[in-house]
Amino acid sequence: MTVEEKYVRVWDRPTRLFHWALVVLVVLQFATAKFGFLSMDWHYRFGWATLVLIAFRIVWGFIGSQTSRFVDFVRSPVAVWRYVRCEWLPVGKTSAPSDRAKPVGHNPLGGWSVVIMLACILVQAVSGLFTSDDIDAEGPFVGAVSNATIKLASWVHHLGETALLVLIALHVVAIVLHRWLKRDDLVVPMLTGGKRVDAPTPRFVSAWLALAVLVLLAMAAAALSRLGG
Repeated sequence: MTVEEKYVRVWDRPTRLFHWALVVLVVLQFATAKFGFLSMDWHYRFGWATLVLIAFRIVWGFIGSQTSRFVDFVRSPVAVWRYVRCEWLPVGKTSAPSDRAKPVGHNPLGGWSVVIMLACILVQAVSGLFTSDDIDAEGPFVGAVSNATIKLASWVHHLGETALLVLIALHVVAIVLHRWLKRDDLVVPMLTGGKRVDAPTPRFVSAWLALAVLVLLAMAAAALSRLGG
């Protein structure tokens, strides 16, 4: 017996715009820091923009559309193990994949990967505010903290670069495996907003609310950046 799938709107526009804007910003920050693309002033500007985006996604994770809320996709370790065992380990398969309804949004494992990625980028953005290379590049709040704090923030920031690259690589591998082994395209739905799935349409929140939250956070970041000089 197979389930009947239909085209369902899964991701709202704010979540999709956040996702791809964050991809662009991460690429630009690596380009400015490692390959000399533009100046380091732009690196800090991109960092502020990233901080605004991450703050927005955290807020949206509590007040946004159903599939964007943390409560919808952050599951217990037991639920994550059950998902991995049933979907990816041969010993855990009790039926064909087509006999089980696919999750509407993030699956339990993917949900935690989102949380970890957000946390890593947040740490990168915050630590960058207090980082110095002891030459000519200094974060906006270096003058407000001790040398010990600057050294710790710089160490965290550089370590975070490697951690973020590893997470990005794992993310890409997961996308490829889902497409290859599960015939589940994760990229197109994040572009179009919809996918074929055996599930009811999730609840959505107005994009105007997302815009209001983003504007308020951008204003707060602009005010904070002026304090840093």
